[in-house]
Amino acid sequence: MSHVITSQAAGAHAAPGHALRPSGPSRPTLRRLALSVATSLAALGSLAAAPSAAYADAGTGVLMPPPVRDEDRVGDHLVVTVRGTGGDADGTYELRCHPPGGSHPDPARACAAVEKNTRWGQDTFAPVPAGAACTMQYGGPATARVTGTWAGRPVDATYDRSNGCQIQRWDRLVPLLPDVR
Repeated sequence: MSHVITSQAAGAHAAPGHALRPSGPSRPTLRRLALSVATSLAALGSLAAAPSAAYADAGTGVLMPPPVRDEDRVGDHLVVTVRGTGGDADGTYELRCHPPGGSHPDPARACAAVEKNTRWGQDTFAPVPAGAACTMQYGGPATARVTGTWAGRPVDATYDRSNGCQIQRWDRLVPLLPDVR
């Protein structure tokens, strides 16, 4: 069933018996709104696509992360203090990575050892978890302290060789820490 609104019912000024259009935006207003939305979406799309295309591998089309900038690498700086090794390894060493450098005896391999043990979302220098079951073996009196910044995070970690867990934790970072086996 079709309903026709007449001028008398709507209180409008239309000829009697003629239907009224529902009130709302006029066609020019809708056209401007549609044009504005289309322009905004086009601009947004071009902004979103540009960075992705800039880091896409040309051969495969796979998106790559942006390159690491030198100013982002400044934070990889560690100071390692070693005591009780009974040899020439005792002392304090500085290590910078990206590029490797500092007073550490082998900066390239030390940086590689730390990088190898770096996992996203995990603390590279975390202590042995409380309550861990560790073998009762003694690896000697050597101790070490590592301070500084790694991957943008502050580092202040201590190491010893008092049980199997601590020995494994130490050995994981050789040659950042000296090989005292």
